[in-house]
Amino acid sequence: MRIHGIISKFPKEIKLLIAAFIVTLSIGFYSGIRFVNDTSKSNPQGIEERYLGNEHIENATVMQFKKSKAEVMTLVHNHILSLSVIFLLLGGIVATTGINKKLQLFLMIEPFVSILCTFGGIYFMWSGMLWFKYVIMLSGILMTLSFVLSTFFILKGILKKTQEPRG
Repeated sequence: MRIHGIISKFPKEIKLLIAAFIVTLSIGFYSGIRFVNDTSKSNPQGIEERYLGNEHIENATVMQFKKSKAEVMTLVHNHILSLSVIFLLLGGIVATTGINKKLQLFLMIEPFVSILCTFGGIYFMWSGMLWFKYVIMLSGILMTLSFVLSTFFILKGILKKTQEPRG
């Protein structure tokens, strides 16, 4: 079955459904990114303080305490499960776009690697491997970039006009 490039040939109703999904999903995704920025300042030190606390820093503007094992495990569990489903759906739609096949495969698979590195990294950093804060930062950037590109190519494919056969 050939699905590469068929998104532009979908019926109008399916295109509208996909567009509504992408817009709603994007609002949720970007509000999550905003939350990460607000709580960790989107830098390695902020990420470390978010999960390991900063009570040892006397002049900290906001006091944070080390997360409990239950808090970290809940966060890791919830994010791995929910983001896996999100990127499975997104990847399935990306598969129908007409973009370069290598880029397409990258956008379909990379988010799953980033999910494991980001949220596995949070657990390992919390466990004492502090250098994982850099893995978390890099994989989070890659996951976000994959999301941005995937949604862009999906919306571009939906908006592409199909040529009507001449008869």
